[in-house]
Amino acid sequence: QVQLLETGGGLVQAGSSLRLSCEASLPTFSSHYMGWFRQAPGKEREFVAGINWSASTYYADSVKGRFTISRNVMLNTVYLRMNSLKPEDTAVYYCAARNTNYQGTDNYTRRDEYEYWGQGTQVTVSS
Repeated sequence: QVQLLETGGGLVQAGSSLRLSCEASLPTFSSHYMGWFRQAPGKEREFVAGINWSASTYYADSVKGRFTISRNVMLNTVYLRMNSLKPEDTAVYYCAARNTNYQGTDNYTRRDEYEYWGQGTQVTVSS
């Protein structure tokens, strides 16, 4: 059974940093496209960042230059380093995975493109 477990959320002040982790029990972690999404109260879940099988990364414009996605294939873990946090970054952050079988260079930004999801971790940024 595939499980994605996010950790690292919390309450921080504006301008602070956090690092989220997502440990994935995927049999072939490195073949998957891993994405981070977030959902603020009353809003749609939105794409934040993604990393593909070759470690190429892609970001939403709203976080470009502040957030960094990375992974450790030995630990089956993907990270989201968030710097210069703003109150508008407050949301539940979700990790998601899609198997790409080590192929392609597409970036996946829609919820329906992913096979597996974590339960989410809350990030709250106070002003």
